[in-house]
Amino acid sequence: MSDVISLKNHPKIIIALDYFDQKHAMELLKCLNPKFYKLKIGSIMFIKFGIKLIHEIHKLGFDIFLDLKFHDIPNTVAQSVRAAADLGVWMISIHACGGLNMLKKARQVLSDFKYPNPPLLMAVTVLTSFSEYNLKKIGVSLSLTNYVLNLAKMAKKSNLDGVICPGIEVNNIKNVFGNNFKTVVPGIRLFNYVHHDQKLVVTLKEIKNINSDYIILGRCITQSQNAIKTLNTFFNDIK
Repeated sequence: MSDVISLKNHPKIIIALDYFDQKHAMELLKCLNPKFYKLKIGSIMFIKFGIKLIHEIHKLGFDIFLDLKFHDIPNTVAQSVRAAADLGVWMISIHACGGLNMLKKARQVLSDFKYPNPPLLMAVTVLTSFSEYNLKKIGVSLSLTNYVLNLAKMAKKSNLDGVICPGIEVNNIKNVFGNNFKTVVPGIRLFNYVHHDQKLVVTLKEIKNINSDYIILGRCITQSQNAIKTLNTFFNDIK
């Protein structure tokens, strides 16, 4: 089991298990210490393996970020959040662009049912595959920074725990909304950096300069030939 510890003053690590094969996912988990890493289950694995996978991973002691990015009418999203919270997950994502009423309704359902350990409720601002050009193509006239801050403002007003956002926007968000408003940064690229489908990425050098609470390591770990060696190299490089 890996004993790599998250460094003080650096973000905590969430490993994204975007596998089509549950066997490979479980092989990775045997090498990770749940004290130091949290896990993200997205739509791929949840669709293929469902609630049973959540229960199996919980038995191993891992906190789970259920990243299904709920986006629908307020009542549907609220009931989806309730169903996810009933699974005992640690974090849930919903799309901030669903609007203020949707965000408030999702927050309210967690309060109404008085969960002893309610999950963190995080709002997705903009996907890392987007750029300002893409925003303009869907009719958003704001700059990327102002668009993200506007969505973060709605999340804060709705008493959500924080946002999922591009790394380049973290410091702005912390400056405006304070350090208690949590941030999660996807799109991390470590070694042999390739854009793939993501534009708003964070490189190894840039990680040191962002004040995020959590970062998500996905393909750079799960598609590497030796995930644990890659993790150890990552920690050595950001010291």
